[in-house]
Amino acid sequence: MTQTKPLTGKIFTSYEVFIIAILAILQFTIVLDFMILSPLGAILIPELKISTAQFGWVVSAYAFSAGISGLLAAGFADKFDRKKLLLFFYAGFIVGTLLCGVANNYEFLLGARIVTGIFGGVIGSVSFAIITDLFRMEVRGRVMGFTQMAFAATQVLGLPLGFYLASIFGWHIPFFLIVALSVLIYIAIFIKMKPVDVHLRIKLERNAFQHLIKTISNITYVKAFGATVLLATGGFMLLPFGSTFGINNLELTKGQISILYFVTGACSIIAGPFTGKLSDVIGKYKIFVIGSIIGMIMVLIYCNLGVTPLWVVIIINVILFIGIMARMIAATALMTAIPEPADRGAFMGINASIQQISGGIATMIAGIIVVQKSEHAALENYGLLGYVVVGAMLITIAMMYMIHHMVDQKTKHANN
Repeated sequence: MTQTKPLTGKIFTSYEVFIIAILAILQFTIVLDFMILSPLGAILIPELKISTAQFGWVVSAYAFSAGISGLLAAGFADKFDRKKLLLFFYAGFIVGTLLCGVANNYEFLLGARIVTGIFGGVIGSVSFAIITDLFRMEVRGRVMGFTQMAFAATQVLGLPLGFYLASIFGWHIPFFLIVALSVLIYIAIFIKMKPVDVHLRIKLERNAFQHLIKTISNITYVKAFGATVLLATGGFMLLPFGSTFGINNLELTKGQISILYFVTGACSIIAGPFTGKLSDVIGKYKIFVIGSIIGMIMVLIYCNLGVTPLWVVIIINVILFIGIMARMIAATALMTAIPEPADRGAFMGINASIQQISGGIATMIAGIIVVQKSEHAALENYGLLGYVVVGAMLITIAMMYMIHHMVDQKTKHANN
């Protein structure tokens, strides 16, 4: 149930702190599982004797299966206790990750990634629905700030450690470690999380398919989904080519790339809760705009760099990621206020699916724009890619203003 206590004294109860912490760690396992394959490519490709194209399918299989499963599950998302739903899909995610760990050939690994995506792709939307049910709008920025730290934590701890252990013990070991951590999280959720079922008191006079169609056809929700498409564009377009651009264009070493990711992630961990709190205090849309402006300026600078010293790249990258994190935290917090209580699960599921699928499409478009004529040649048209990303950010500012206006009107109506 949404909290009603004023923002004075202790903001969160001990139980709410547990919920924030457990969902943040859970998100860490999901994000790490999704991202760990990219750095493992250098080990996987020769060991499994697969081509770069086949490796690309292994990476994208998760995103597309996650997007499709999210859409299929959306109609059922508001018909069950969210705790039970979370436990069901997290169990499937653990099994899928375990299958990745025991895979011994390309076909097995591809199938395992599809299974992991089917279950893992729904978990984020269920988590956001739980946050929306348990925390009121005035503190949601803070909550999102902590849970979104998962992405930064993977850069600081997950990816470097996973790659290091994989280089010593083999590429299977990171997946086994994710399974071990996930089992502990599963037990904690099973024992300590209370049922999240207030939405079940709202009787739905429609079946799962009708619920899905009504959610997709709601004009207010459609505007939010449109903004999500463009929100996913920036990160998915730039991130896949980040290390290649750093090595071939900026002439950084692999060791310097690791330092760059570590420092950027560490700064993002600090910035996440801070920007989340700011979004609650001065306004979520204001923080979104500020983060977008910072992001656009840094994208234009970064994408047009030539050979650059590491310390300069670190400064630019840190500021860029802080801007991106600020806009994502603020945007996510705003999005949670859009759906009605009876539609939250379906809305979050569809929204997450759209983000996954549009992110995959954005990556494909980026692959068409960026050109590398030989294995060690500099990337061409990366500056053009930056202009495309900035254009998407500009349009998103206008679209998020509509979301902000709708949330503002909804809040005023609820208070009257």
